[in-house]
Amino acid sequence: MTLDATVWRGVQSFLDNYLEIQSCDDVVIAYTPDSREPAAWVYLALEDRGLSPTLIGMAPLRDPGLQERLSAVIPDRRSRPGRLVCLIFELHTASHNATFKAAFSKYHPDQYDVVRAINSGRDLFTTGLALHPRELSALNAAILERCRSSERLRIETPSGSQLQVAIDNERFQWLSSRGVRQPGKFRVIPPGEVATFPAEINGTLIADFAINVNTYFDGDARLDRRPVTATVANGQLASFTCADPGITRFLQGCFDRPHAIRVGELGIGTNLAVRTAVPENSHLNERVPGVHLGFGAHNQTAEATGYSCDVHVDLCAKGGLIWFDDSPEPLDLDKVLPSHNPHPTLMRSEDVVSDDAEDDCCGILT
Repeated sequence: MTLDATVWRGVQSFLDNYLEIQSCDDVVIAYTPDSREPAAWVYLALEDRGLSPTLIGMAPLRDPGLQERLSAVIPDRRSRPGRLVCLIFELHTASHNATFKAAFSKYHPDQYDVVRAINSGRDLFTTGLALHPRELSALNAAILERCRSSERLRIETPSGSQLQVAIDNERFQWLSSRGVRQPGKFRVIPPGEVATFPAEINGTLIADFAINVNTYFDGDARLDRRPVTATVANGQLASFTCADPGITRFLQGCFDRPHAIRVGELGIGTNLAVRTAVPENSHLNERVPGVHLGFGAHNQTAEATGYSCDVHVDLCAKGGLIWFDDSPEPLDLDKVLPSHNPHPTLMRSEDVVSDDAEDDCCGILT
């Protein structure tokens, strides 16, 4: 990877717009070996601003010595002014949530900020963080205002998808990924999505953008030349087809797992900077303005849904129109007008939903 002017601007935008970094802040950068370069870019940018960040290497998923290394640089008490900002860079994983949460457990929420960067690399800074968090908040709010006041959605996409969805806003919570700091909460980047659990869903999704899964996949995730057609009946996958035999075998292996054919997520991408799918199994691909269905694992409690699953398969379609209840005018996901109202409260704000190291929401389970 190359640190060119475009990447450098993205790194600076990350520090200014997402972190709002101050000279009184202390910064710890933890990274897995596959994210050494992005961690170094941010380190150099911080050093250029007169800060002295601390670097901590870590192994993905399992690292018995990490807690001790964190204890050496994250004291039990914060006595200095400013925040302790912890940046976690990984390429394929979202590891050690419980370890990092324990490290900050005695801090006041205003004293720290933890940001998890998944799929760390060039595209994260040039594309995934191109929009200001305020822009994403306004876009997410505009969609949530419509969704949270509706009971039924009808969805069409340019690829030919036709979905009928029932929403239960009393039972199932909405998630809003927008990159905005909330004291005491970990942030996950790249942001740009709202999602919930559909109370009922039927129809056909033609995923023509990409797949994104939480298990090992080393193929090309793009679907523009080999879309996946998934038929859904009563909230479950009834059948699917794809012209690519490799993707077909991979998806079949995922869907053969217990509860993996259940639709666990209705997701709506809102990151207008994402226009072209990347070949990697990347969180960026589900941020595209459009609709995706997540099969298997969900973003709710097991009590609310009645099941749990260890695999999550996102099938992503680009673009789309959404009709709400009996309104004749659809919402065009490529032309969402940002809301001028405050973002709704009581929203979950991230994608990592478990403290288990094995809950690798965006990459490789080894």
